[in-house]
Amino acid sequence: MKRRSFLKGTLATGATAVAVNAGLLTPSTVLADWNSKAFKAKKIDDAIASMFGSSSTSNSGDIILKAPSIAENGAVTPVTVDVSKMSGVESIAIFASKNPLPLVCEYSFAGPAIGYVSARIKMGETQNVMAIVKAGGKLLKTEQEVKVTIGGCGG
Repeated sequence: MKRRSFLKGTLATGATAVAVNAGLLTPSTVLADWNSKAFKAKKIDDAIASMFGSSSTSNSGDIILKAPSIAENGAVTPVTVDVSKMSGVESIAIFASKNPLPLVCEYSFAGPAIGYVSARIKMGETQNVMAIVKAGGKLLKTEQEVKVTIGGCGG
């Protein structure tokens, strides 16, 4: 019984490898979309405009941004953004204002997903962490200063 299972698994793996190499199977539907212009932007406004089409944002008290006021190690600063009370959340982006490339991460949501993300970001110095949420066609933001004691970006 074990020998048959092994042979079936080996044949299935071999057939899949041949199909991938022949170009019959392509993983194009599972690859993440990469907005290189937004992630390579040197200024926050340029990154926001590249990502959302506009850099016009308004402050919102509905966004709960949790980050430490003092980060002992800037290489692994925990940040959470909670917008679970908002409806129609399309995406959440996190920015670090003084990083060489300020856009840290961006999450897109579909359907009835709950807007909550948690990440560990890299920060080189004391700076503002900003969360921008696209909900209902509007860009909403909140920010918080994080003091870094040990630099994470080469410091």
